[in-house]
Amino acid sequence: MTVTAPAGFEAAGVAAGLKSTGKPDVAVVVNRGPRKVGAAVFTTNRAKANPIIWSQQAIADRFVEAVVLNSGGANCFTGAFGFQTTHLTAEKAAELLQVSAGDVIVCSTGLIGTGDEVFRSRVLDGVERGIAELSADGGEAAAQAIMTTDSVAKTAVVERDGWTIGGMAKGAGMLAPGLATMLVVLTTDADLDPVDADAALRRATGSTFDRLDSDGCMSTNDQVTLLANGASGVRPTLDEFAEALTEISQSLAAQLQQDAEGASHDITIEVRGAASEADAVEVGRSVARNNLFKAAIFGNDPNWGRVLAAIGTTGAEFDPYDVDVWMNGVRVCSKGEPDRPREEVDLTPRATHVVIDLRVAEATATILTNDLTHDYVHENSAYSS
Repeated sequence: MTVTAPAGFEAAGVAAGLKSTGKPDVAVVVNRGPRKVGAAVFTTNRAKANPIIWSQQAIADRFVEAVVLNSGGANCFTGAFGFQTTHLTAEKAAELLQVSAGDVIVCSTGLIGTGDEVFRSRVLDGVERGIAELSADGGEAAAQAIMTTDSVAKTAVVERDGWTIGGMAKGAGMLAPGLATMLVVLTTDADLDPVDADAALRRATGSTFDRLDSDGCMSTNDQVTLLANGASGVRPTLDEFAEALTEISQSLAAQLQQDAEGASHDITIEVRGAASEADAVEVGRSVARNNLFKAAIFGNDPNWGRVLAAIGTTGAEFDPYDVDVWMNGVRVCSKGEPDRPREEVDLTPRATHVVIDLRVAEATATILTNDLTHDYVHENSAYSS
């Protein structure tokens, strides 16, 4: 049931004609209470879509009644008309739900720079039909409706003693820090105050979604929203809730990585022995964004020299001639020199694990990425058509 697994949530997904395929493209998630706590994190891209601009204002009071999401159009760089479309979307939902438009979050995903009267009317029609079809069993339909180039819907549920978190996500490319080309909705029937909800969300996204760096490209529409209603009557501690929220976020992030456009390898880059977590993240990202390294993995080539060359561009504290590198369990480099023969490394499985030990201190971090393939180039060159 995904986002409707926790008590007190309803959802729907409908086909409004935004996608040429005729597949579902408008989703609605509604919090029926008793509490209406909301928190959200957004893309750090300075170029922000109209729904992001709207939602950043709407979330300011940390009170959210509903989330409306559409695929089939990003509503970004569409001028005043586009912002009016977002505003009208929230107003339509508010009218039908008998709530305030300022308490409705709006999310969009799809092609940038497109949007007209037809798009607007179809979104509004989708909102109306989606709200008419709201159901406690509607989570799966909502997850289907937010897909763009995704090949599968991404959903997860985490249960604790007396309370639950549900989640859905979309994203298959432009997966980079500052979120990604992802839309995520997380729901919980745990009893949270707004401050704890915000703190837990930032803690969870910081170590999960923000460390998914599939292709180094940052979207204009990224948003992760958390809704909490207290329907369970159980009030977990901040640490308890943040741990569970991190668990479900990690599951969804892994699903996003595994569905990355055209990828043939899911690469986990684990950095150890760093002077600080920030250093470990910087080193991991430098490798995740290195096209030569990513192309080598696509070719099943354990080219560890490209790993060292990538981390040498960072400002992290380390000695390039005192670094160890493992690939799928084989130490191919020890203290900046060759170790085991490359022939011992098997990179044919989709799962690829790279370990980099900087041998400075004890800090660690893990970055998720993918290889660079012919299919990725083809899919992104043909996307607008």
